[in-house]
Amino acid sequence: MTQTVLIAGAHGQVGQHVTAILGESDHEGRAMVRDDDQVEEMESQGADKTVVADLTEDVSHAVEGCDAIVFAAGSGGDDVYGVDRDGAINLIETAEEAGVDRFVMLSSMGADDPESGPDSLEDYLTAKAEADEYLRRSGLEYTIVRPGELTNESGVGTIEVGDDIGLDAGDIPREDVARTLVIALEHDALVGETFEILSGDEPIEEALETIAAN
Repeated sequence: MTQTVLIAGAHGQVGQHVTAILGESDHEGRAMVRDDDQVEEMESQGADKTVVADLTEDVSHAVEGCDAIVFAAGSGGDDVYGVDRDGAINLIETAEEAGVDRFVMLSSMGADDPESGPDSLEDYLTAKAEADEYLRRSGLEYTIVRPGELTNESGVGTIEVGDDIGLDAGDIPREDVARTLVIALEHDALVGETFEILSGDEPIEEALETIAAN
């Protein structure tokens, strides 16, 4: 079924891959960016439509008419509680008010236990954990994807998936994370699931089917 999908954080590194992948699909990808000067760039990367909105402000105009949301936004460490937590919560609440059903969250490995990670990441992981928990308690049909360390290598289309892989177990290309988010979006059996991913040997579709079957 064709869906109108809002990509929050479309101009970010994962978000650009999500935009391109959706641009090659039957779905309508609506790229959400913060600045007007990013609009043309996103449309050149495959966005069917681009909307300017700030996660820390009113985003109702961005969400209107959407069937699903992929949250790929991130503060880059500048304002983790304002963007990674409160910005996500703002979008979740707006999605509920607008009647959006599906929400796929890009989280992070280690969000289950922020204090166990590096001190430099504790605030970030705490913000992610609190956003994830808010999503779980919402009325949205959610999936939470938690990758390990991200790299800019080309994606290979294969991953390892689990629920307790370990924060230092490896890394994964951003392109493979983006493809996982898009495939999860289309997988009804993944509603209500939270899982971790790293580079691995199993094709993404097959790996996610394993999660869905459990």
